[in-house]
Amino acid sequence: MKLLENHLTSVALIALLALPGAALAQSSQSLAAQPTTPQPPAGAASPMTSHPVAGKTAEERVERYIKELHARLHITPAEETQWNQFAEVMRQNARDMDQAFIQRAEQFPTMNAVQNLQSYEQLAEDHAQRVQKLIPAFENLYNAMPEQQKQLADQVFRANAERRMEGAAQSHRGRG
Repeated sequence: MKLLENHLTSVALIALLALPGAALAQSSQSLAAQPTTPQPPAGAASPMTSHPVAGKTAEERVERYIKELHARLHITPAEETQWNQFAEVMRQNARDMDQAFIQRAEQFPTMNAVQNLQSYEQLAEDHAQRVQKLIPAFENLYNAMPEQQKQLADQVFRANAERRMEGAAQSHRGRG
């Protein structure tokens, strides 16, 4: 079980590296209208609960991340259309990620070593596809920003990546 938790934590860190900071410009009414992923049955823990960010699911963590970065990036009303498109891709990616981790966690107890590696490969491929969807959405937002705001976004993303790399390095040192 400890191996599963460590593996899922590593995969979660990799997955979150691709989640860039952006802002939440939607009203609370449109948030309420967003479809939600059904919660796992009672007693079924999310495979992501060992991740250090508050929240039980990737979807919950992404919403917190979106809100935090909204303030940091200073998204303007003129950028709301691009932002909303980007935020929706982030939300869909989080829903998909939750489902992939739940599915893997359900299959994990019966996997042999080869199936384990194949499952990890599938998670990595799925992650790469999610990043490919995210890049154009963020690029549209980034291109709508004035130069000073782009520089701020560059700093925010760089600082987030440095924190995650530092956390991943500490995690790897602690395994020895």
